[in-house]
Amino acid sequence: MKGVFFIAALTSILAVLLICLFLFANGIPAMGKIGVFDFLLGQKWAPTDSPASYGIFPMILGSIYVTAGAIIIGVPIGILTAVFMARFCPKGLYKILKPAVDLLAGIPSVVYGFFGVMVLVPFVRDNFGGTGLSILTASILLGIMILPTIIGVSESAIRAVPESYYEGALALGATHERSVFFTILPAAKSGITAGVILGIGRAIGETMAVMMVVGNQTRVTSDILKGLRTLTTNIVMEMGYAADLHREALIATAVVLFIFILIINLLFSLLKRRSKA
Repeated sequence: MKGVFFIAALTSILAVLLICLFLFANGIPAMGKIGVFDFLLGQKWAPTDSPASYGIFPMILGSIYVTAGAIIIGVPIGILTAVFMARFCPKGLYKILKPAVDLLAGIPSVVYGFFGVMVLVPFVRDNFGGTGLSILTASILLGIMILPTIIGVSESAIRAVPESYYEGALALGATHERSVFFTILPAAKSGITAGVILGIGRAIGETMAVMMVVGNQTRVTSDILKGLRTLTTNIVMEMGYAADLHREALIATAVVLFIFILIINLLFSLLKRRSKA
């Protein structure tokens, strides 16, 4: 069995290495042809023009805006829901709430996208203005989509804290609420952080649902009621007909997305080390 586990671990590592090799082998040369600064900081994406332009700065900002909005909406709701389910929820309600959260995790992205188009887009358009295909709509939808990940991991982390922590806080005179929020939650911080990282990874990598509600306009804007395009939607929308340098530029876009996720993981790792120190 040790050999089986070792081979399984090597297979996972090999898969990651092959993905990295494919991305960097095809993406880095494209950046060299276009120019690193023209590619990363260029504000015009027009691969069919003459001469063609391959600036992905609007898509980088789009991914950051939408992911940040999803974090603002999804992370507090997810963590508080996990706390409620782990320490406050009645058993009868838990039997309903837990399967409902698990069901959210199993809904396909395209179904979320239809929900966004039919419900969220009209809601945002009628109550906030604009066309409804906007940063705000995509952020709300992604905030809903990352909830199952954050809730599931955070609840497990909270339940893993020894009961003696809670009992000790009560013995010192703390109320139930203070024992949970000032003793249990800090002790479960590592697991909750892992859930947040996984949620952010899903938010920044989500494609189909975002493509249906974000507007898909390659422009730089800070207005949350206007549409834009993210890195993932840019790849999906154009990979089907792209060729030559255009195709290489889309693979280079995937490299940038890959590096973004690595940076997020490294930042959270550094924060965890500082908190332990």
